[in-house]
Amino acid sequence: MRRLLAVAAGIAMALAGVFVLAQPAQAATLTEVTNFGTNPSGLRMHIFVPDNVQAKPPILVAVHYCTGSGPAFYSGTEFASLAAQYGFIVVYPSATRSGACFDVSSPQALTRGGGSDPVGIMSMVTYTEQHYNGDPNKVYVTGASSGAMMTNVLLGDYPDVFKAGAAFMGVPFGCFATTDGSSWNSQCSGGQRIYTPQQWGDMVRAAYPGYSGPRPRMQLWHGTTDTTLAYPNFGEEIKQWTNVLGVSQTPALTDTPRSGWTRTRYGSASVAPPVEGISVSGVGHSLPLAGQAAMAIEFMGLNTQGTTPRPSSSSASPRPSGSSASPSVSPSSPGGGTGGCTATTSVNQWQGGFVVTVRVTAGAAAINSWAVGLTLPSGTTVTSTWNVTRSGNTWSNVSYNGHVNAGQYTEFGIQGTGTAGTLTPTCSAS
Repeated sequence: MRRLLAVAAGIAMALAGVFVLAQPAQAATLTEVTNFGTNPSGLRMHIFVPDNVQAKPPILVAVHYCTGSGPAFYSGTEFASLAAQYGFIVVYPSATRSGACFDVSSPQALTRGGGSDPVGIMSMVTYTEQHYNGDPNKVYVTGASSGAMMTNVLLGDYPDVFKAGAAFMGVPFGCFATTDGSSWNSQCSGGQRIYTPQQWGDMVRAAYPGYSGPRPRMQLWHGTTDTTLAYPNFGEEIKQWTNVLGVSQTPALTDTPRSGWTRTRYGSASVAPPVEGISVSGVGHSLPLAGQAAMAIEFMGLNTQGTTPRPSSSSASPRPSGSSASPSVSPSSPGGGTGGCTATTSVNQWQGGFVVTVRVTAGAAAINSWAVGLTLPSGTTVTSTWNVTRSGNTWSNVSYNGHVNAGQYTEFGIQGTGTAGTLTPTCSAS
């Protein structure tokens, strides 16, 4: 336990240095809810309901790191500001045991309805559905460190509840399992628990015996120099969830969304594949970094008023590329070329910085290349881009995303400092 607390303190210090303070600039605030239902481990519940909440809003459960709390994760990450932008609800559980880590180790936690923290978190989800008209078909989870481990656990315990998850620097479901009453598994944290995909998948399936319905999609993040939850856990998570979702371990797409990042998609090359992994070179136990929360909610489908449909079977049929833009976008005029194209932008802004996601949608016919005219405001500086080449104010496709089928889209991103403001893109295609 002394080691656990020492590691947890280090995590808190690291995260405090990289998380962006991103509280939404609106009247809505974080609210504590008590007596929310069955709560065997005494968790606390906080909830953020934005002023522009959807009529039947999606629910995102955001789970903190060791030594953290729901309010700390609210103020230290970008999920609340994204909820304010898109109108979904965020639930923030807080662990109350010594060290404030979540139980991802006990047999109770690793079994559907077995007790401990997962049962309390499920009570929070049910409470939100009943008291805030939350949509039971649009429930998601994300977390960092201990919260990432819990993300893995919740997707395993409750595959019929959660539609997708995003785990920042976690470990596979069952990796931290212990039988001695402790909550720390040194073999797992050190990246020494190496199993076959089938063995990892069987651990997930054993959490809910007999379940044969659809399984939630999973996005996984890890820094290559993580010494708290060692980097091999990233590969083991990919092995586990590709097996659970019945897709190949050979990536359908490999790209570099930003300098030093390697993204692999499994089962589909679309923006919402069954499994996605993002490896961050030279970064330790300090995720999510600025802009990564926006990529997580895009993977889940929370960056639009609609959400990605759950795969219809355990084989995880990939979602086809969509054609509708997010509600907070700036449309372009149609470009030239066969069928033309349109471009729309979605801006995630925080104090001193921004991420712009640009969606290029083909018109009535397929296109083979595209170029977006986009001028950023004076005073902004671009620090990184992904899935695009730039020449001045013209942003063009790279080799793998120039072809877009009729009515479908591809996306690229821009991160920078300053204030992006309102953007008006144009699009041309051939």
